[in-house]
Amino acid sequence: MSGIICRSCRSYLKRQASKARCNNISQYSTSAPSKPLDIAALLSKPTWSVRSLLPDPSKPPHEEITPTQLSHLLRLSALPQPKSPEQEAKMLSTLHSQLHFVRDIQSVDTKGVEPLQSIRDETPEGLEEITIGLGDLKEAFEMEEIVGRMGRPRRRKEKLDVQEVEIWDVLREAKDTVKTPSGEFFVVRGGNS
Repeated sequence: MSGIICRSCRSYLKRQASKARCNNISQYSTSAPSKPLDIAALLSKPTWSVRSLLPDPSKPPHEEITPTQLSHLLRLSALPQPKSPEQEAKMLSTLHSQLHFVRDIQSVDTKGVEPLQSIRDETPEGLEEITIGLGDLKEAFEMEEIVGRMGRPRRRKEKLDVQEVEIWDVLREAKDTVKTPSGEFFVVRGGNS
């Protein structure tokens, strides 16, 4: 396990540790405040399960969705209507479990957790690595010149050195060639020749 964790994980771990202290868990007892937080021990025991995100089949749904509402949602989504009552019941069950999952996710306390900007390294080192500064653009700026009355920047056209460009013999693989005063050309013969 690496020693670097993001701010949101660190704040989550602090909240979990404070909850554990409040519950008088022996491993995080308040009698030893100088003991450092054991992250490995904290992460070794899950605090929730996937089963908790699924609705309890013995309990009625939190908010009942009617077949009329399902039909309306399907029409708005341009999805096909159920062909049988069994298919409609299965769709309603799926929709209820998805709504239960969303409600559980919405009930999570996110105080002090910064929103995810994107899926990337958001540590200070990661942000510094993707930041483009003037030093990175120096070479590109040196290739520009100001032209025109409005002073617009334009990229200077590079002159290619003929010795750097690969000399390519276009006619090397041609079967037949013809030399004329204007140059050399390849010949394409018809099917009968």
